[in-house]
Amino acid sequence: MSDATTHLLLPYILAAQAQKHVTHNEALRILDGLVQLSVLDRDLTAPPASPADGDRYIVGSGATGDWAGWDLNVALFTDGAWLRLPPRTGWRAWVEDEGLLLVYDGSGWIGTTPDVLQNLALLGLGTTADASNPFSAKLNAALWTARTVAEGGTGDLFYTMNKEAAGGDLGLTLQTGFVTKALVGLFGSDRFRLAVSADGSTFFDGLSVDNATGIVDQPRLPRFKAYTNYDNYVGVGTWTKIGLNNTDYNDQGAFDAANNHFVAPSDGTYLFGATLLYKINASATARMRGRLVLNGTTEIRGSLGEISATHVSLATAIWLQTMVPLTAGDTVELQGYFRVADGYFAADHTSFWGAKIG
Repeated sequence: MSDATTHLLLPYILAAQAQKHVTHNEALRILDGLVQLSVLDRDLTAPPASPADGDRYIVGSGATGDWAGWDLNVALFTDGAWLRLPPRTGWRAWVEDEGLLLVYDGSGWIGTTPDVLQNLALLGLGTTADASNPFSAKLNAALWTARTVAEGGTGDLFYTMNKEAAGGDLGLTLQTGFVTKALVGLFGSDRFRLAVSADGSTFFDGLSVDNATGIVDQPRLPRFKAYTNYDNYVGVGTWTKIGLNNTDYNDQGAFDAANNHFVAPSDGTYLFGATLLYKINASATARMRGRLVLNGTTEIRGSLGEISATHVSLATAIWLQTMVPLTAGDTVELQGYFRVADGYFAADHTSFWGAKIG
């Protein structure tokens, strides 16, 4: 018959044993050390200098001194001495300095966090998940990093999102105060979109990419082409704004036809161009000129053009093109001029166009 219990090795009181209290107290001492096991540390390899009665440690590998040969055992300081408690498979211990629960698997102490989670209905990280958001996380930072080749991985990282059919939605919803301000993804088709909103209900596409061709479109990019449907008369020696009362297109309504000028809707770099077609009034030596003007007063550098040779009515033309940085609210207009003789800038073929490019 054994003189100790199978699992905790508690000593039995034997028949006719003298001083039975000694054996009984030894068993209580072991129970007090093991039941609800909580250790202060699991990394020390030598006993601390001034332990308190009842202190417990999981001894680190390579132990020395009074702990020599006790690697991974539980060391209990009791009655002024260290007591060795060899662990058995299934023992659990709370490590106080790490806030970590460990279990002994027969060869070492391992974390109790499972390495496989399957078919969970809800998972909340720092918050409560619900049916609408079965996975919910409340945190200030998140990291995804590739498993390296040295760890048996490829060194690459792919994050895959999938929708059932092309007509569905797939994307990222970016919110402020739980009001959606931007959408990035595939919404209603497989065309890639980036859309923004001020109120979470009305959205504007800032970027759209055709998944079949790769062609990129900026649907809200300010751009226009305006023209005149009447002949603009201009006298000699006076810069005159050209009346442009029609548009072929006018995205964002940036061209103000009532005032015959473009109004920049936002800061940025803009590209402009214009065509001025000559129409004779009295003399073909008109020496016509054209330019683009900022805010009604300043000639835009690089936009001035002139024809000095003999003009041919409805055939001689000036083409202007330039790029300029603008601030929201700036205006750009097309002006014409005759140096020698008056004339007209012809209907339909006199035009002004522009677009934001940066």
